[in-house]
Amino acid sequence: MGALLKVFPLILIPVLIYNFWAIFGGSDPAAVREGLKAVLGDGVPMASSESGVGVSWAVTGGDVLVLIGLVCLFVELLKSTSTGTMAIFNHALSMLVFILCLVEFLLHPAFATSTFFFLMVMSVLDVLAGVVVTIVAARRDVDFGSGGA
Repeated sequence: MGALLKVFPLILIPVLIYNFWAIFGGSDPAAVREGLKAVLGDGVPMASSESGVGVSWAVTGGDVLVLIGLVCLFVELLKSTSTGTMAIFNHALSMLVFILCLVEFLLHPAFATSTFFFLMVMSVLDVLAGVVVTIVAARRDVDFGSGGA
């Protein structure tokens, strides 16, 4: 089970939530956009006030998805510091997630939103960070020697 968690790209979780929402929540792209903009609950009351009236922070469904994506990206960045075979598979699967996101973003109208664009950017950052960290770690593992034997 631990090996599966090392290979599984966590950034896929918010992407799958968005896919479920966009595909099964209604086929109308306008309804998907409105659902992302809908405020959840009454908002979060803040200590600040405007003209003597308390201000509340309106949290939308899109905001929650981006927050989930950021948390998953953080964990993925921590996972990218490992340099084993599992990490290579994780990077390959993360690349597939990015390709899926790019295709959906470009071809399906329900995915042409800022929320999904941010999730797609997080997926490409996951890929880039994983590859860069793996290359840097591999260069440190290889000892070219100083030539003086």
